[in-house]
Amino acid sequence: MTTTSDGVTIRPASPVDAEALAHLHLDVWDDAYTGLMPQQLLDDRREKVAERIERWREILGSGSEPTYVAAGPDGLVGFASAGPGRDNDVDTELELKALYVRAAHWGTGVGYALLEEAIGDRAAYLWVLAGNQRAIAFYERQGFRLDGTQDEHDEGLHVRMLRAGT
Repeated sequence: MTTTSDGVTIRPASPVDAEALAHLHLDVWDDAYTGLMPQQLLDDRREKVAERIERWREILGSGSEPTYVAAGPDGLVGFASAGPGRDNDVDTELELKALYVRAAHWGTGVGYALLEEAIGDRAAYLWVLAGNQRAIAFYERQGFRLDGTQDEHDEGLHVRMLRAGT
């Protein structure tokens, strides 16, 4: 468990976090992606809150891949998860699958603390929505570089970033 300078605690998530995490996940997508993907996709996600809570219960209960949450005095403010990579065309075995922080906490070090907890300084890769310059710049500061690989999804074009281990 890590505590940031502003009193946010980074800790492993547990099934009791499922409801708060589902709501956080919806909120941080709105923070990060409004204007970068079709608004209807963001709106549609909010229509299935009960399903999202249950899915988070399953994920957190399985223990297969750790999820870390950033908890502040007013509840959860961010989360990150990493695990075995899903891509078979890279030599890197670790994938950062999610890293999100509420907009109110951007630039406070919470994202960095979550990244450190999830992958440390290990070699890893991730996918980021093309055009999300704030996120791309953050990952570049952490040693990730665009590798030229792209993948089109309903949300828009995703680009892959890689980082060599240190």
